[in-house]
Amino acid sequence: MNKVIIEGGNKLSGKVDISGFKNAALPIIVGTILADDKCKIDNLPMIGDVYNLVKIMEMLGSKVHLDESGYMDIDTSTISDSILIDEITRKMRASYYLLGACLSRFGEVKVLYPGGCNIGVRPIDQHIKGFEALGAKVEVEHGVISCKADKLIGNKIYLDVVSVGATINIMMAATMAEGTTIIENAAKEPHIVDMANFINAMGGDIRGAGTDIIKINGVNKLHGCNYSVIPDQIEAGTYMIAAAATKGDVIINNVIPKHLEPVSAKLIEMGVEVAEYGDSIRVNGNSNMKSVNVKTLPYPGFPTDLQQPMTALLSGVKGTSIVTETVFEGRYKYVDELKRMGVDITVDGRTAIIKGVDTLMGAKVKATDLRGGAALIIAGLMANGVTEIEEAYHIERGYENFISKLLNLGAKVKEG
Repeated sequence: MNKVIIEGGNKLSGKVDISGFKNAALPIIVGTILADDKCKIDNLPMIGDVYNLVKIMEMLGSKVHLDESGYMDIDTSTISDSILIDEITRKMRASYYLLGACLSRFGEVKVLYPGGCNIGVRPIDQHIKGFEALGAKVEVEHGVISCKADKLIGNKIYLDVVSVGATINIMMAATMAEGTTIIENAAKEPHIVDMANFINAMGGDIRGAGTDIIKINGVNKLHGCNYSVIPDQIEAGTYMIAAAATKGDVIINNVIPKHLEPVSAKLIEMGVEVAEYGDSIRVNGNSNMKSVNVKTLPYPGFPTDLQQPMTALLSGVKGTSIVTETVFEGRYKYVDELKRMGVDITVDGRTAIIKGVDTLMGAKVKATDLRGGAALIIAGLMANGVTEIEEAYHIERGYENFISKLLNLGAKVKEG
């Protein structure tokens, strides 16, 4: 998908089904390496990052069957080598999960430094700190990360900053380490809990996931399992914001409402009607939305992955809103593209001051990254006229069937 063309000004209405959570699915797929067995994974999103990760798993020697319904059969008992020096790992940030999984199972791993969206400095120093605390020797040379350990031994690890990736990677590395590992200042996101539940389903012993202290009791061996990935709270939040932005009325199905509380609370503060119904949420927008301030924080705060879509929404709301990005300092690259559509945003460091305008105008813009692309789609849905979004392949990395789902909600949108 190289280009998306949107004719704006249409209210979204109807129902949309949310796919499996990208940020949970990727580490779970890699986590099957720990089992040295067959696993069946359900509710996977059919997105670019999943397809790339399947290629990586096959290159390592796994036998993978991925059905378009989101069902995967994977056998990692056929993996014999944990060295993968290939450019494909640079296409996605989640390739760094190979470090924790392969280190745990093989005692050695070597991969290229991970890639992903350019949204600011994204070091892996906390990952390395955790591996070294467990007894691994880690080297980074010429863009290649090497980890090796004759034996991994449980330890107490305090993360200097809350890191989802480091928390998951250390959990995997410690799963079969001798003794007990305690991660302090751990991330608490829903996909941390999902990953811990998956490892436990394979025979692991992880306790405290969802709190800031996680305890991992090492086990000798894991086995295969059947597992279903939780719904994608970021995809759901994006549709909630899109419904509000178009003053539409949308029911979002297959969600866990508690995971969406930070988004629901902010939309309600703006004057949007939000109602919960078990595993669905209804969002009803209106013309009287008011400006609000938003500050991104680790879960259960407002998610950084929804900062860009939320900023797009606020650009068309009367009054002045202030958005503060505390997680990734480079997450405002898309603002210059929004300005082509007539928005009034001033960025100062990690803060964006948004003065709502009466009308956004369609324009030719470029997706700078995954969530920035989603923000441009929302802006295009709001705008008068036609918006053309180039480099839209970024969006496919994180949203399953985004175009067809929008079409089903009444949007006038197509691939260019």
